[in-house]
Amino acid sequence: MDIFKIFTLEAAHRLPNVPEGHKCARLHGHSFRVELHLSGDVDPHSGWVMDFAEVKRLFKPTYDRLDHHYLNEIPGLENPTSENLARWIFQEMRPLLPLLSAVVVHETCTAGSKYTG
Repeated sequence: MDIFKIFTLEAAHRLPNVPEGHKCARLHGHSFRVELHLSGDVDPHSGWVMDFAEVKRLFKPTYDRLDHHYLNEIPGLENPTSENLARWIFQEMRPLLPLLSAVVVHETCTAGSKYTG
């Protein structure tokens, strides 16, 4: 069974490795939508794969590091593309959420990335 929990966060960034004159080289912000996907068996007693409240509790420290921050200043996110952000979140969260199967990051309503480890 697959489940997911969605979070929204606001953050600023710039992309340092884009060609000269690219608009994403300038400081700008996004209303990011982050999806944490978990895969596992449904517990016959509880009826769920994992309590969504527990997913939220475990993600909170990472969320707090990202929300309303300048992503480029976070170690490991010096080039904070949506691809790198998805991978970074996955690597941060996998030790806490062994059932984590994917992280999806939407940087706009129509663009984003998915990392599955």
